[in-house]
Amino acid sequence: MTEIDAIPPERRRGRGAATNPEGRFDPYVRTVEPDGWDRDDDLPPLRTHVSVEVPKRVISRNDSPDLSFDRSVNPYRGCEHGCIYCFARPSHAYLGLSPGLDFETRLIARPKAPDRLARELSAARYKVAPIAIGTNTDPYQPIERDRRIMRGLIEVLRDFRHPLIIATKGTLIERDVDILAEMAADGLVRVGISVTSLDADLSRRLEPRVPAPARRLRAIETLSRAGVPVRVMVSPVIPGLTDHEIEPILESARDAGAVGAHWAMLRLPWEVSTLFARWLRDHYPNKASKVMARLREMHGGKEYSAEWHHRMRGEGVYADLIAQRYDLACARLGLDGETPPLRRDLFHIPPRIGDQLSLF
Repeated sequence: MTEIDAIPPERRRGRGAATNPEGRFDPYVRTVEPDGWDRDDDLPPLRTHVSVEVPKRVISRNDSPDLSFDRSVNPYRGCEHGCIYCFARPSHAYLGLSPGLDFETRLIARPKAPDRLARELSAARYKVAPIAIGTNTDPYQPIERDRRIMRGLIEVLRDFRHPLIIATKGTLIERDVDILAEMAADGLVRVGISVTSLDADLSRRLEPRVPAPARRLRAIETLSRAGVPVRVMVSPVIPGLTDHEIEPILESARDAGAVGAHWAMLRLPWEVSTLFARWLRDHYPNKASKVMARLREMHGGKEYSAEWHHRMRGEGVYADLIAQRYDLACARLGLDGETPPLRRDLFHIPPRIGDQLSLF
């Protein structure tokens, strides 16, 4: 991707990626070449475009040993938050779209997801286990304010008394504290709030449409006061850029009411590596070589390795040092306790309108 292929800053204000490269399945490579003609009119700023998808099924299954859950639901594809490091960016290539700016601006909403979820939970063969939401793209990204698909999903899970795990950076989760508090009282929900950095300027560059760090800490406080158990996710830890903030983030989250924590190292699968390296050169050119060298050090000379038990944390001296610092800080702050398992015994299929009720 050449410099001329970068979208002008005035057109991508509030976006994370600078370019819109082809996905790895695209058979063609497109480049922009000057033709010698001056452009009299500027192109408009990039706007968010939302398409609708009607899925046949919404529960996705996984058998990854790196994850604590085996099923998840995604109300949206793509994410307007625009986090430059997002490991979900390559998933847009499956749609024939770019992991770059397309991932942030061409979103897919699934408004029928709550109805499909209720149907799948009602199946006779369904076996209960926690459903995770927010593991790919954020369910509380800005378009949720109007679409309310996540609200519909948690209403279904509440009605079915089904265990739920939520991961988000979005403070819109406070809107749903009424349902989450009700589920938490029965041991049915756990929330993870991601805080990558406490530096508001760095956060705005990394995660251009995510609420500021201080605002996310207030969301932890709001949920905690309502009785919802919250874990802070120090994720991703970016070597040479945010690694010095592990302890301050954990302490600030503990003070806000977090009862547990989790961390993960920066990972750059597929197209994310090129996008992130470009972002580093644009915003932190004096740190770019150090950051990328540390990543290669942790992945056997490559910028990313997808091996089980390795991809989330890396390996080597630096990765071990980060893990030790995290463990010591959690022990000191009381964030290293075991989280009680979510209850599964309360699950039931609620009666539908028109169903005949029992006489006894």
